Amino acid sequence: MGHARRKREESAAELPALYALTHDGLERVAADEITQDLHGEVKKTARGLVVFRLSQIDESVLSLRTTEDVFLLAWGSDTLTYRAADLDLFRQWTARKPDWPALFRWHHQIRPLRRGKPTFHLVCQMQGEHGYRRVDAEEAFRAGLRHVLPAGWYEVDENAWLEIWLTIHGKTAVCGVRLSDRTMRHRTYKQEHIAASLRPTVAAAMVRLAGIAPGMTVLDPMCGAGTILAEALTLARQRKGGAPVRLLGGDIDPHAVFVSTQNLGRMGPVGLARWDARSLPLADASVDRLLCNPPFGKQLASVEEILPLYTALAREWNRVLKPGGRAVLLVMEHQALSMALSPFRWTTVRRLALRVLGQPCTLSVWHKPLEESTLPPPAIA
Repeated sequence: MGHARRKREESAAELPALYALTHDGLERVAADEITQDLHGEVKKTARGLVVFRLSQIDESVLSLRTTEDVFLLAWGSDTLTYRAADLDLFRQWTARKPDWPALFRWHHQIRPLRRGKPTFHLVCQMQGEHGYRRVDAEEAFRAGLRHVLPAGWYEVDENAWLEIWLTIHGKTAVCGVRLSDRTMRHRTYKQEHIAASLRPTVAAAMVRLAGIAPGMTVLDPMCGAGTILAEALTLARQRKGGAPVRLLGGDIDPHAVFVSTQNLGRMGPVGLARWDARSLPLADASVDRLLCNPPFGKQLASVEEILPLYTALAREWNRVLKPGGRAVLLVMEHQALSMALSPFRWTTVRRLALRVLGQPCTLSVWHKPLEESTLPPPAIA
């Protein structure tokens, strides 16, 4: 038995490392998903990045919901100098560090070529101030790959079979072979869209933080395009067993309700209605989990309108949420939200700083107290 275990450990050690690109601020949530759902070992997190290892690499890695993309790791560094000398390092590391044939074999197992000629695409992304341009970094990256790609592969601008990325963020750079495609971040269920629709990976993070269990009633009172409800429905389907989760959603905008109906109708049963979230047609204490992305101040006529809106929403949220229930809320004006919820003694159990639609905002998890109870809030799953 000991020999067999050692062989498994040695085999796992030979597998390439992987990394996930995440929405800024969701790194720990993505790391938790990798650990809990894939039983992976997280090796490092940085801004927008999670490096990890798995005991086996297969299509399950494409099931991650809180990551934008997932890659086989070719090389990585968090010691960039910000100077032009980095360009020589990009060229050398790309040419010499990776075992490219092995990485390509793993890619082909996960994403086999179905038909046609092998095509590839090179992507270079750069954020932050550096002593060189993105085009300079891409030129060095390409030079490092000059003798790596097999003859007969054709470079294309889109829909390539294989993509190799160089991502530079401040002093960190990672290079890898992309295993995911655009559906990991954009999702296939989003057939209809509305302006300022929530990013699916952010919605998936909200759903995970909500700790939804079988038999619960889950509410999104301002559902927009239905992204949060779609992610909740996906998670409920993945976690089979127990009573079904009841999903409810609505919006004051009839077009939003129509879009949600179109997006969710193909996925499963969700109760949708047009309503004013300040006066919900729901019974008191009828909801176990409440998830909401209410309008940001910049979406209204003035920021001053936010506090009255949040105050009215908070009163209704407190009415429909069960004692001991949990709410996951994404807002720009966290102070106004805290003021609105303070009369109800809700407590914050987790806060994450994000940027959504270019604006800094806060993703927060709240616990409604049990009536006349001093029990501490439950831990986040």
